[in-house]
Amino acid sequence: MSAYQDTLSKHRRLTILKFLSDSPEYTSNASILVDVCNSYGVATTRDQVMGELDWLSEQGLASVTDNGLFRIATATSRGVEIAEGKTRHSGVQRPRPGP
Repeated sequence: MSAYQDTLSKHRRLTILKFLSDSPEYTSNASILVDVCNSYGVATTRDQVMGELDWLSEQGLASVTDNGLFRIATATSRGVEIAEGKTRHSGVQRPRPGP
């Protein structure tokens, strides 16, 4: 993976975690996450979101379940802490301070 792709992945992961942390019950589906990433200027495909969700799950930052046609992600407590900047993970971009 190139340095640019690595940077995009870190930003994509942060975008996903921040959205999940602000979502009701910390949950969303993959289709919505694709739209969210793209709306925040992080060019993203469905395959990329699926890969990031797998990675976030492996790291214990989100739980992921397949529900037939939908893949549903829920942020864990640690994932929310990272989204809020309270803790760090080398594979997730650190959020900027402030609102």
